[in-house]
Amino acid sequence: MPREYLSQLAPTPTDEDWDLAAESIAVKIRWFGLIVGAVLANFGSPTADPRPLNLILLLGLGFTLLDTFFFTRRRVVLRDHPLVISVLESFFIGLLCYFQGGLESPFRYYYLLSLVCCAIRFSPRTTFITCGLDCLSYLVLYAMQPAADREPQLVLPLMVLLVWIAWATSALAKLLKRAGEQLRLLNGELRENKNQLETRIAERTRELEETQAQVLHQEKMAAFGLLAAGIAHEVGNPLTSISSLVQVLEQRDLDEYTRNKLGQVGGQLARIQTILRELVNFSRPASTQRVNASIRDIVDEALGIAKFYKGGKNRVLAAEVPDGLPLVPGVHDQLVQIVFNLVLNAIDATGKGGRITVSARTEGLTVVLRVADDGAGIAADVRPKLFRPYFTTKKHGTGLGLFVIRKIVEEHGGRVTFEDRSGQGATFLVELPTVQPVAVRPAEVA
Repeated sequence: MPREYLSQLAPTPTDEDWDLAAESIAVKIRWFGLIVGAVLANFGSPTADPRPLNLILLLGLGFTLLDTFFFTRRRVVLRDHPLVISVLESFFIGLLCYFQGGLESPFRYYYLLSLVCCAIRFSPRTTFITCGLDCLSYLVLYAMQPAADREPQLVLPLMVLLVWIAWATSALAKLLKRAGEQLRLLNGELRENKNQLETRIAERTRELEETQAQVLHQEKMAAFGLLAAGIAHEVGNPLTSISSLVQVLEQRDLDEYTRNKLGQVGGQLARIQTILRELVNFSRPASTQRVNASIRDIVDEALGIAKFYKGGKNRVLAAEVPDGLPLVPGVHDQLVQIVFNLVLNAIDATGKGGRITVSARTEGLTVVLRVADDGAGIAADVRPKLFRPYFTTKKHGTGLGLFVIRKIVEEHGGRVTFEDRSGQGATFLVELPTVQPVAVRPAEVA
């Protein structure tokens, strides 16, 4: 289900929402009653004096304006005292009937409107009490009529109608409230399902992005490996020829100066061959075989490659790895890649003459590898995004280095964290489990 559609679903209704919706209906009914009452008072009966009727309607207008004001502020007037409203309405309706038409006054139908407003806003108990107050008001009106005008057949039908309206509107309001409660529960379940669905979509999206990033990184490394192997092969052939020629020349009877220069050439050729050998080793297809690796060998190999990285010769690369550290189980090439990527990031984060220190120590059953630099540190807005795929602060970066590091470390049962030293550099910590010795049970004595 599309997220935009889910966000447009109706909000979960509450008791306050129900009260405000009912109050909206009550306010409209009151305004309707005032308008109709003004017409009846001034044009309904030519014999009735409109002045007392208009005065009563004016009081009703004041209460309606107050009710409307509270409603615009999302409040219900006299919410905790509904019977006060019922007493006032029954009293004013009785006065309207008394001043125009008596028992047959058209204002007697206002009792019905009063019951409807009470039923949709308050409890059935309050509604039936209001019905009793309206009946009492009409009986008082009946008692105030002259004896010749008292007709019981006029009182009884209206009172029966009032009781029926009270029962019907209370039942309808109860039904609507129950439907609203069910809708609220269904909306709650729908929102919970929506949140679960969004969470699953976010997880699947993140997994897909991480998988794509890993595939892209592997493709880049494979392409780099092919390129490195090709360069090493093309450079290695003429280099072998040059080395052979130097060896042939050294066998001749040469003066000391020439022999010294040929020795320097041979030394530089040996250095180039060492670089090519390291390049070929780095570009070989990555092995997935798990071994028990030495942290010192891992660090030495990674630094041996990183020193040829752009800017590596202008930085101080130091290794402080003591002998005798426990071995770490894992894939050798992947462990080298962890240190190599962290050192490259440190080189990019430091200026010329910067210092990058790779150290290690044991903490319980783990080895903690530290790659520290003295660069500018990590900006506060960057820290939460560091390990996201495709996030980078470099101009030509891919945003995969730290992401791949975290994936490899987690696959080896460890974790990677970082420390920022407020403008004095950054330190990345890699915790890896060590090889645990197998307990040997002592031989049983015969």
